[in-house]
Amino acid sequence: MPTVTAKKKCCKDKPRCKKCPVVLNRLSKAGYAERLSRRDYRLLGKIPGKVKAAARAR
Repeated sequence: MPTVTAKKKCCKDKPRCKKCPVVLNRLSKAGYAERLSRRDYRLLGKIPGKVKAAARAR
C-alpha cells in the first residue's frame, strides 16, 4: 500500500489539498488510512471519490 507524508502545517484552503494533515487524519478516522508516525500515513486500498471529496471539503 502507498504511504503519504503529510505537510507540516495545514494551509486551510478550500478544498484542502491531498497531503494536508487534516485530510489524512479524517481518512484515518474513516478507516481508509493507517497512521504510521506523526506525519506518515499508509493508505489502505482504493479510496472512493466521495469519501476523498468529503474529507477535503468539510
